[in-house]
Amino acid sequence: MKRTSATITAPPHEARGHQTLSAYIQARFDEFSRSQKDVAQYIVDHLDEVAFQTAEELARRANTSSSTVVRFSQALGFEGFPELQHSAREEYRRKVAAGAAGAPAGTSSPEPLFSLDQNEFETAIAADFQNVEETARRVSRSDVEAAIDAIVAADRVLVCGTDQMAFFASYMRHLLMLLDLRAEIVASPSQEALSRLGRIDEGTLVIGLSAGRPHPLVVRAMKLARHRKAPTLAVVDATLSEVAKLAQIKLYYSSNSPAYVRSHTALLSTIQALAYGVYSRDADQYADRIKAFRLK
Repeated sequence: MKRTSATITAPPHEARGHQTLSAYIQARFDEFSRSQKDVAQYIVDHLDEVAFQTAEELARRANTSSSTVVRFSQALGFEGFPELQHSAREEYRRKVAAGAAGAPAGTSSPEPLFSLDQNEFETAIAADFQNVEETARRVSRSDVEAAIDAIVAADRVLVCGTDQMAFFASYMRHLLMLLDLRAEIVASPSQEALSRLGRIDEGTLVIGLSAGRPHPLVVRAMKLARHRKAPTLAVVDATLSEVAKLAQIKLYYSSNSPAYVRSHTALLSTIQALAYGVYSRDADQYADRIKAFRLK
């Protein structure tokens, strides 16, 4: 639902006391248009970047236009993007301060990976390092255990990922097949892939992989799984993703990147960690199979 500046409510700090920008956006998420939801997702999941990006940079990261970013800012009650960014900076600084206050006494910050005059190569690697660290900090052990339980218990695992996610869907299937698990992928709207969707039942675990705005095929698979009461797992880089909303189990990974594409380092790490978790449930049994595979 689109709103004009004449009908909007006040910004978060005026309308909701000390409510943070992220909480305010999440509370009003269903009101936004589809393109505004892309901006909302990016702000909530990448607050540290939004605090210092231009409207044009934010628009590029969120796969939308700078005018949409401005309209989104106004829909929240701000005069424009600079006011929204100021609120983002305040929230980010409070988080940094809270983190510093919670550090053990006598400890010092680890040395940075690279010097301040980083080149593009070093900047990209440093971002990947931070993505893995942030993913590890935000992951819930109970969610991970639930995901591993679901994979182990499933009669069949169907991994759905299109475009750039197709590679990771294929790799996840490869890792699970090494453990002699029945795994298939849906990576395109081909007749064969659609027939795999048609075989979803209560014994099928449907895993949806998504980066940014989810592909309609992945959303369709998750909706079909819910309709047929099949267990579902979402591995996404946006906590407000439609794929995550449809899934019973959700794992979030960070994809911040200074490059022209999202970083998938943390996604790869998450997939490999899940496979290793499955392996660890019965290491003796799987060890013989892996050893036999390596000898081939």
